Amino acid sequence: MAAVANPSILSPPTVLSSQKPIASRCLPSLRPFSSFAYPPLALHNLHLHPLAKPCLPIIPRKLDVPIIRPEASDVAAAEAYLAADEATSDSAVATASPKPKIKTGKAALLLKRDRTRTKRFLEIQKLRENKKEYDVPTAISLLKGTANTKFVESAEAHFRLNIDPKYNDQQLRATVNLPKGTGQTIKVAVLSQGERIDEAKNAGADIVGGEELIEQIKGGFMDFDKLIASPDMMPKVASLGKLLGPRGLMPNPKAGTVTTDISQAIQEFKKGKVEYRVDKTGIVHLAFGKVNFTDEDLIANLMAAVRSVETNKPSGAKGVYWKSAHICSSMGPSVRLNIREMLDYKPPTVYLLQRI
Repeated sequence: MAAVANPSILSPPTVLSSQKPIASRCLPSLRPFSSFAYPPLALHNLHLHPLAKPCLPIIPRKLDVPIIRPEASDVAAAEAYLAADEATSDSAVATASPKPKIKTGKAALLLKRDRTRTKRFLEIQKLRENKKEYDVPTAISLLKGTANTKFVESAEAHFRLNIDPKYNDQQLRATVNLPKGTGQTIKVAVLSQGERIDEAKNAGADIVGGEELIEQIKGGFMDFDKLIASPDMMPKVASLGKLLGPRGLMPNPKAGTVTTDISQAIQEFKKGKVEYRVDKTGIVHLAFGKVNFTDEDLIANLMAAVRSVETNKPSGAKGVYWKSAHICSSMGPSVRLNIREMLDYKPPTVYLLQRI
């Protein structure tokens, strides 16, 4: 490495070019200084430092460097590039976002505000007030007045209860014997063996069988409305759970379809025994007749259903049990019932019997 020349014999240009290596020989904690940058006392102490070496003063000079300003075209090109980069990043985020889940079942239905009603429905909807609560006789007459389709509609009841079926002590599943029937022809099938096969045939069962009937059901035979089984056949019927369960045809002791008294069960279902259960939202849906029934028959069936729901109140139900009650025809608007009057309602025949 070449030795640094003595500063005293260098010309000014050489001194300027040799400032950097000479300055680097100073102590790390000391910076090159000028006479006007430090007070006299500081300069005196600096020169007295035993390790200090002479440093040249910094000579300020002006650099004639022109200021470069970008042209308008360059600025526009840079802005366009940034905009394109942001658009590319946004599109990448959009493509990376997950696809919306396709709704199925009830979730795929339109909301009430988005549904379109037919002219027939809009006309019959004017027959009743939307939020008004009616007593039982008035509600039954309105229900029959709104059923004007070309077929015989069913009369339906919908009870909203203050229960949550996800808890075991708040589940509701029971049966009710409608005194005036359902207005439908029920086709009953019986799974049994031995002497009970003849008993079922004599009681009026439409289909009777044992293991051969189980094989037919596995093959897709479902031409029946109710399936009754004897307790000794349940181990064999268990293999039909995936086929009968979703259709509501699986025999169950709570529904009265697993019993030893097969003849009585057949007669009850033929006369109008109906099974009901609460759905996951806490609502009971129940058909209690046809609109061509008389008002008295519909009232009798409705009150039998109300009494059954009240009697089978789950043990875990707290507070107000009945939230709301509505009745309607199959293709008609709902009619809201006054819950207090519905629970306290007594048919006129009861008053006549009491007077007698």
